[in-house]
Amino acid sequence: MPDEVGPMEFHRHEGVEDWRVVGDGASAHFRTASFSASARFAAAIGELEGINEHPPDVDMRANGVTVRLVTCNRDIYGVTTADVDVARRISAIARDQRHVPDASAVQSLVVIPGALDTAAVIPFWRAMLGYEPRPDNPGEDLVDPHGRGPAFWFERMDEARADGNGTIHVAIWVPHDQAEARLKAAQAAGGWMVRDQFAPSFWTLADAAGNEADIATAMDRG
Repeated sequence: MPDEVGPMEFHRHEGVEDWRVVGDGASAHFRTASFSASARFAAAIGELEGINEHPPDVDMRANGVTVRLVTCNRDIYGVTTADVDVARRISAIARDQRHVPDASAVQSLVVIPGALDTAAVIPFWRAMLGYEPRPDNPGEDLVDPHGRGPAFWFERMDEARADGNGTIHVAIWVPHDQAEARLKAAQAAGGWMVRDQFAPSFWTLADAAGNEADIATAMDRG
């Protein structure tokens, strides 16, 4: 079985400079000149030796291809040495086909419902979304079995809001070297800092109505 590697350990490997570890694996975006070029790139990934044993998630568009590598089983939801190997080989294809990596296009989204009793609300969201428990953390996380929608992480609240209702906010995972630009853009657009004591793991900002969103990175995480 491949060994799990932490986010920063992943980035220390040679040959993965195009990739960024975010909340749910390692991702890379490669700009392409056309839909046909994107299709040729995706096809070449599909021809890699052994790719069916550890297939990536591939999002193919007319102007680029986004690839996500994640190992997901009962013990691991993250990156492993197998992902390092596949990342290197995909980057080699991109270089051969002259596709340009663009880390600023990499991100992932997590929706975070809060409740005093998360176990009481998870079944509702599972039924509504058609999601499944994440194998390594089934008591807190739901994921799209098709790998398309954002993950849901259920946060236990210590006390109810004043109106007695629950709460929900989102977390946007970005590459660690893109966080500062994203924070500045959000603040320039009217956002205000709620808490930053957990930076660089995450910063929490709010809009003018008080709705919260986290800018999260893999820095300082195991």
